[in-house]
Amino acid sequence: MQVTDHVWVMHYDDGATAHPGGSNNCFVGNPKKEMILIDTGDHEKEWLKRILDFHKELGSPQITSILITHGHFDHIGGLDRLHEEFQCPVRCHPKLVKKLQKIVGEENVIPLKSRELLHIDDVTLRALFTPGHEVDHVCYYLRKDKVMFTGDSILGSSSSTVQDLYNYMKSLRLLSKFKHTTICPAHGKIVSPPRGGQLVSWYINHREQREKEVMESLKKGITNTKEIVSDIYPRNLKKGLRDAAERNVRTHLAKLIKDGLVTEEPASFKLN
Repeated sequence: MQVTDHVWVMHYDDGATAHPGGSNNCFVGNPKKEMILIDTGDHEKEWLKRILDFHKELGSPQITSILITHGHFDHIGGLDRLHEEFQCPVRCHPKLVKKLQKIVGEENVIPLKSRELLHIDDVTLRALFTPGHEVDHVCYYLRKDKVMFTGDSILGSSSSTVQDLYNYMKSLRLLSKFKHTTICPAHGKIVSPPRGGQLVSWYINHREQREKEVMESLKKGITNTKEIVSDIYPRNLKKGLRDAAERNVRTHLAKLIKDGLVTEEPASFKLN
């Protein structure tokens, strides 16, 4: 599927429940000359075949580099075979370099620099270090087409899981500084204008609202994570979503500790 003048997306329905809406691998550049590939899918044979078939449909352009958003398996699982096929450099966050070098060799992985410009034919991508979902996460910004490739920082059909909410919020605010109208996430639907230009702000507002709710629970004297979930989430929240809700609350509490607004007291134990 062609998204903009310089962006094509191969969508694959991987059936994953953690990120509904399937997955995307993006080709950026000029199909008649050269392109780059963003992420490589997991090690599933059918996923790899879809990427290679899509490349052929584009006219088998030269792939000048493979860009990785972060080191989760569904983003690097196909790297060994795609690198063998395209014989091009692999670019990633410096903290991911050693892991990828073990897959394709030391000489084939080049660390990115923060805000680095990557040239593909007549367009450039800017690498934006965006920790939060994972410490080695990178988003890529295509200014000419006003497209942001968000990896797992922002998804198209669900909210993203967050490892470090403090850094995640800083990353979202960084993304908001770059004018874009379309978001190409690693999972879910492509987010087209006008929603594509509004989604980062929505993510920020949603997290800020949840933080206010957590703070209100603490002001009421509710200090247990499970009880905070019961206080701020709907009473009919499905049982299967409660664990995710608790993880979300814990990430908010960890951020509030870093902000200096909350203090964590050591747990106490007693015999039954």
